[in-house]
Amino acid sequence: SVAYQDLILEIFTFLQQRIDAAQTQGIAPEQIMIDPGIGFGKTGEHNLEILRRLEEFQCFGKPILIGPSRKSFIGKVLNLPNPDDRSEGTAATVAWAISHGADVVRVHDVKAMRQVAQMTDAIYRYTD
Repeated sequence: SVAYQDLILEIFTFLQQRIDAAQTQGIAPEQIMIDPGIGFGKTGEHNLEILRRLEEFQCFGKPILIGPSRKSFIGKVLNLPNPDDRSEGTAATVAWAISHGADVVRVHDVKAMRQVAQMTDAIYRYTD
């Protein structure tokens, strides 16, 4: 894993650089979404911190994508070495992420996670 001095600040800096670069290359601002990068050289604690602080990523004004599906940090927390056994842990991270600002989730178990996403959206985002 990468050694971070300040995990969230470093991710913010990276994301801002990538947003600026994309826009410099002519990508329209409304075509950009951000992914804080669950996994990708981060420790289990880093991944949990990203999830805990996910709402802070809304400062970019971009849709937030999160891809926690079956990741090793779930296996570590739940003591499940086999990624195929991590559906329930994935469901918890998907529900948490949606309730804390994620707009898009990348998952393996699409049918089950769609239900998790729909139910979470019903609780957090839809009003009569």
